[in-house]
Amino acid sequence: MPRRSRLLAPVAVAVVVIAAGLLTAANFWTDYLWFDSVGYTSVYLTELRTRALLFAAGAVLMGVAVGVSMYVAYRTRPLAPPLSPEQQGLARYRMSVDPRRRVFFWVIVAGLALLTGASASGEWGTYLQFANSQSFGVTDPQFDRDISFYTFVYPFLRVLLAYAFAAVVLAFIAAVVVHYLYGGVRLQSQGQRATPAARVHLSVLLGVFVLLRAAAYWLDQYGLVFSDRGYTFGASYTDVNAVLYAVIILSVISVVCALLFFANIYVRNVMMPVASLGLLVLSAILIGGIYPAIVQQFQVSPNEQRAERPFIERTIDATRAAYGIDDAEVIDYDAQTELTPEELSAEAATIPSVRLIDPSVVSQTFQQMQQVRGFYRFPEVLDVDRYTDSEGNSVDTIIAARELEGPPSDQDNWLTRHTVYTHGFGIVAAAGNQVDDQGRPVFTEYNIPPEGELSDVVGEYEPRIYFGREGAEYVIVNAEPEYDYPLGGGGEDVPTTEDAGTPEGDPSPDNANAPAQADAQGDQGGAEESPEESPEGGATEGAEESPAADQEGGGGSQDPESSQATNRYDGEGGVQLSNFFVRILYALRYQEPDILLNNAITGDSQIIYERDPADRVEQVAPFLTADGKPYPAIVDGRVLWIVDAYTTSNMYPYSERIDLADATEDTFTQSTDTVNALPGHQVNYIRNSVKATVDAYDGTVTLYGWDEDDPVLQTWSNAFPGVITDRDEIDDELMEHLRYPDDLVKVQREMLRRYHITDPDAFYGGQDFWNVPSDPTAEGEGASPEPPYRQTIGFPGQEEPTFSVTSTFVPRGRENLAGFLSVNSDATSDDYGSLRILSLPQDTVVMGPGQVQAQFAADDAIRDELLPLQQSDQSRIIYGNLLTLPFADGLLYVEPLYVQAEGSQTSYPLLQKVMVGFGEQVAIGNNLQEALNNLFEEGGPLEEEPQPEGDTGEGGGGGGDGDLAAALEDASQAYEEGQEALQDGDFTAYDEANDRLAEALERAEEAAGQE
Repeated sequence: MPRRSRLLAPVAVAVVVIAAGLLTAANFWTDYLWFDSVGYTSVYLTELRTRALLFAAGAVLMGVAVGVSMYVAYRTRPLAPPLSPEQQGLARYRMSVDPRRRVFFWVIVAGLALLTGASASGEWGTYLQFANSQSFGVTDPQFDRDISFYTFVYPFLRVLLAYAFAAVVLAFIAAVVVHYLYGGVRLQSQGQRATPAARVHLSVLLGVFVLLRAAAYWLDQYGLVFSDRGYTFGASYTDVNAVLYAVIILSVISVVCALLFFANIYVRNVMMPVASLGLLVLSAILIGGIYPAIVQQFQVSPNEQRAERPFIERTIDATRAAYGIDDAEVIDYDAQTELTPEELSAEAATIPSVRLIDPSVVSQTFQQMQQVRGFYRFPEVLDVDRYTDSEGNSVDTIIAARELEGPPSDQDNWLTRHTVYTHGFGIVAAAGNQVDDQGRPVFTEYNIPPEGELSDVVGEYEPRIYFGREGAEYVIVNAEPEYDYPLGGGGEDVPTTEDAGTPEGDPSPDNANAPAQADAQGDQGGAEESPEESPEGGATEGAEESPAADQEGGGGSQDPESSQATNRYDGEGGVQLSNFFVRILYALRYQEPDILLNNAITGDSQIIYERDPADRVEQVAPFLTADGKPYPAIVDGRVLWIVDAYTTSNMYPYSERIDLADATEDTFTQSTDTVNALPGHQVNYIRNSVKATVDAYDGTVTLYGWDEDDPVLQTWSNAFPGVITDRDEIDDELMEHLRYPDDLVKVQREMLRRYHITDPDAFYGGQDFWNVPSDPTAEGEGASPEPPYRQTIGFPGQEEPTFSVTSTFVPRGRENLAGFLSVNSDATSDDYGSLRILSLPQDTVVMGPGQVQAQFAADDAIRDELLPLQQSDQSRIIYGNLLTLPFADGLLYVEPLYVQAEGSQTSYPLLQKVMVGFGEQVAIGNNLQEALNNLFEEGGPLEEEPQPEGDTGEGGGGGGDGDLAAALEDASQAYEEGQEALQDGDFTAYDEANDRLAEALERAEEAAGQE
């Protein structure tokens, strides 16, 4: 072979190794730079040190075990292998190996050591939990050990045993190969098949293996609390009364067998180890397999309910505690299905302001009315938060950040994507319970630069969104001029709170066409505009005078000859590209030479990456699992992403395990890309232990310890000291926007389907198990679970309405309503996180969500209202969220109905109708007031009172004329105030106005009688 050809392969291998090494080194160093930029280097270094320690321990364990075994086998080889055909065949291999035996030795040892070390380094989390474990203060009912033993210690012991087994097995295999190669073990010879030295060597290794097996059997008894043999998860009757004794006996037998193997060193009888192995296998089959099966078949199966009762109770108690549902209050609720006018009058004030705006439907409206330019984007499902209006009232608010998706398609290149279009701009918000007379949301924050009632209340804030869920993987700031916001791009005809009214409610095909908003959107031309192009109209006075462009956090500037403002970033959210070496590292990390070639990138430039709030939290706290729906809030003059984060475990004894991905799937996770299900791994313990915030401008991550009593969080806090900020550090303004997390509700309601039952016998029967209903308003095929809804409700027995997250249950195999779950989502409340379930009696049939939706579709009056739209190809109906709320000792269903024009890219849904249901009755109206009037058509406080009529007093006699006129004037004023309250959805104010109206009419009647 030519010399050049012989060198080609080694050179190629060397190039690949060097390239891989450079990329690995670049990733490690840039990771360190990133952690340093966010102030969490301690997390990175702690993880790195722990990985290195475990890598070394695993590598040494495997290297020493295999290396010593091979060395001993070689040193005890026969000096003169016997003459046999088998050995003559092996002689050729020995001649090939001997000259390079040291190379083979070190390659095998080093290779196995590296592989084992790399595998062991992945167990860094298990080790840190073991080394920093904190007590739960609760013991398991079987072995009376603290839960922390199973959660933190037991997993690490299992890992140690696994690596010890692997080391011994590989050492045994290596010893057999070396002994066989050099004649110590002979497979085809007569008489002794192993030399005394080989027999001793292999006996010792087998003895160690069996000792490890004894330790594993002993540890298996504690693993029974995770058994799935019985009716429920955890140790069952058979496990406790058969398997437990079996593993203890097998552990003792294994020790005896190990001693027999060690005794073979001196006795040198081949039958001894063979008999030991036979005893061990036979015992495992008879004691560990057949005996428990007999107990299960003949003792448990015929009497399963009675035998498993105490173990079912253990599982119920443990599962409820592990998922935080042990304090859930189940309230028997004898729901009414019919109301008299008098009962309705007494209960009218219990309906709070209902959130009719569906955050998953009006996303299109936000996009059309407030996108401003085609490169901005809103999520497909908006968020529901609470803000105070100008009068100091808390209002459910639909809110979203205007994020930047990327450059216009015809200008999408590396330069524009990573250095020019770097950030979104502003918050857009709308009241959750108001629309204008066209059915559009009433905006409380809108336009660029931001303006509206919301900013008037919370004050000026930094509107730039450098960290969010959209945009490029990384951006480089302070290089090229950054596109900040379009001048004159504020939009037009934006309905505000002053425009709140009642939809006209004429959903004919012609009137259902939503306005194109061509003027407000620049005729969608913004999608194709570059920063250098000038749109029509130029800068508006409002854009020039808005303080948003001159916030302390940004260096916004305006060019009178340009169509947009530019910005220079002055935050500290990125890594400083301080020198050419750092640029080389990032060019290698992203395999992008333009990072080196762009002349605008200087030492003042910063590279910003890990921009997604949830990913950012999980990076700085790798022991947390972030909620799938971070949401923005304006706090102290900043836009903060609030991320709920969870500590989890799958080693809580007796607690049933679930898959997080399956438990958190619903309509939104399956049909959108903005709501994520949690990662798919098994857990049986979860806590919302951390509330995290990510500053949208500079990326600052703050982790607040929310559930500071959580032992898992305490353990990780010991491992990473200083990472978690005390809960007391949360300021009042931030506290107002914290809420009960979506994914935790989904997980808890999944467990409550069965574990709302606390009686073991009822649990065994399973007749009262529930299901989460499918979303009746979801389009397309597939039964997606109905998502939980956020709304302010008046829960029975509570004096004031509370901001809550709610869900419903239906019986297993049926569709009627079985339960209504409400979780207090107001973090400022003493009852925050309290789970309350209204459990409906089985003898009263209350329609479930699917049945109500079917009733809406079947009702003649509703069909007549919707028939023109259903038969039209010019518009389509969009069903909003089907809300369930307690009302008048029953349950009221409220569903907004939207209409959207077809065939127009600039149309958006308009809220045109509201459908309601109570008991078996359903109705429709142009608004909630009218729908309720139609539902309770017999009368009551929700009906409009007739305009009072009476004598004007002309030509009358006596002093009664003045009293009558005053009474009629008061009645008229009370009537007008009542109608205004109804339009605002404020039934409390309406009830008060109605009382004043009744009083005024009574006075008018008395005055008329005096005449």
